[in-house]
Parts: sequence; structure tokens; C-alpha cells
Amino acid sequence: MDTVRYATADRVAHLTLDRPDALNALTPDQRDHVIRLLDRASADPEIGAVVLTGTGRGFCAGADLRGGATAAERLPGDVARTIRLGAQRLVAAVLDCEKPVIAAVNGTAAGLGAHLALACDLVLAAESARFIEVFVRRALVPDGGGAYLLPRLVGPHRAKELMFFGDALSAPDAERLGLVNRVVPDEELAGTARDWAARLAAGPTRALALTKQLVNASLDGDRAASFAAESAAQEINMTTRDAQEGLRAFVERRKPGFLGR
Repeated sequence: MDTVRYATADRVAHLTLDRPDALNALTPDQRDHVIRLLDRASADPEIGAVVLTGTGRGFCAGADLRGGATAAERLPGDVARTIRLGAQRLVAAVLDCEKPVIAAVNGTAAGLGAHLALACDLVLAAESARFIEVFVRRALVPDGGGAYLLPRLVGPHRAKELMFFGDALSAPDAERLGLVNRVVPDEELAGTARDWAARLAAGPTRALALTKQLVNASLDGDRAASFAAESAAQEINMTTRDAQEGLRAFVERRKPGFLGR
């Protein structure tokens, strides 16, 4: 699919939405293709990190609602099924990806596009980027896990403010609220994303995957469950070559050489 580009280099998968005339709004076919590519990167032992970005003025303007979205007669259950198999599955593919995913937000991230970015493990934003909870403008309920993601990032009151008013949030304001890790000049976004991805790709892949899993799960469970998950993750990780190399390097007082295994 030429509107979604996928390339790999130096253990990094670069996934680029390339439909700039539509601000990279996702059709169902494009959305499903992105899911497949995220699953592919997750399972590929030669990939250590993923960078997700867009071309043109938009990162992703959300779901493409053109083409008769309201014309067809719906049966009870149709909408819930569409959301479950569509927007929610896309966000879950990011959250469940076993590799760190960096969002390089180059422009407008609206609706599902905003949630796609916020589901990523690290979020870099160009100075011109904007985040918009656009759903209220169309009398829609937020989808793509927005009511799950936003309160965990900024708290319930801020999340409601963003969702109730649907105002555009600038990149600096998004950074201030904790939605963005770092704001950089537009011309430095791609280079910064490559640098961050290179550092992650050179790291202990399995340890990073287990750390991601622990942090994501910690927001949904109690202390006992979190402690039990931590112990299980430690048990699994200590069998990896990278963990053994890391301990040897510490004892030998040298820099470790991780293989991602």
C-alpha cells in the first residue's frame, strides 16, 4: 500500500503515513495495514524500535469519515463491532507492540490520530504540531481508547477539558501537560526520532519489552498484581543473553554489547 510506507534500517522500523492531501486520515484499509505492520515489527527479532510519523502538514487527522459514513442503515451492534475491530485494534497494536514505539508528530494529530500518537511509548512533537480531541465538534464520543489514555496521562479533569471543548492544543502546551516527551524545531524532528530510535534499538530488546508491559499494566492493577508481574518479568528477563551480558559487563567494568536477545 503506497499510502503507508514501511522501511527498516539499523534495527529500526520506520512506519510513515503518506497521504498528505488528506492530512493522513486513515481509511479502513490503511488502518488495517498499519496494524499488520506493527504486528510485523513486534514479531521481527531484527527490529529493536519503531518510529511512527506522517508526511506533510498532518501526523494523522484520524479516521477518514468520507464515503457515506452515515448513509448505510445500521443494525444494533454494528457500531460497537466497527470500533472494536477498527480504532481500538489500532491503538492496541501500539500498546501491545513488543518494541518501543516512538511517535514523531510532524503536524496535526486529531481524533484517532491523536490517540494513535498518545498510545506510543515516547512522543516527539514538532513545534508546529497540534493535538485535537475533535470528536465533540462532530457530536461523537471519543474512540480509539481516548477515554482510557488521556486520564492516565493528564488526569480526569484535564482529559475532560480537552474532550469537552475540542480545542487545538499546541505542541508546547501538550509538553507542559505531559502528553509529549519533547518538542523540537520542525527541521529537527526526523533526526531526533532517528537518534532516540537508534539508542533504543541498541538496547536490551526483551528487557525493554518487559518494562513496557509492566508500566502499561501498572495503571490498571493494584500493588499486589504489579509486584507479582514485576517478579515474573524479572524471572523471564534473567534468561536472556542481554541480561547475562549486562551483568558480566558490570562485573568486568566495561560497556555491554547487547544483541536484542
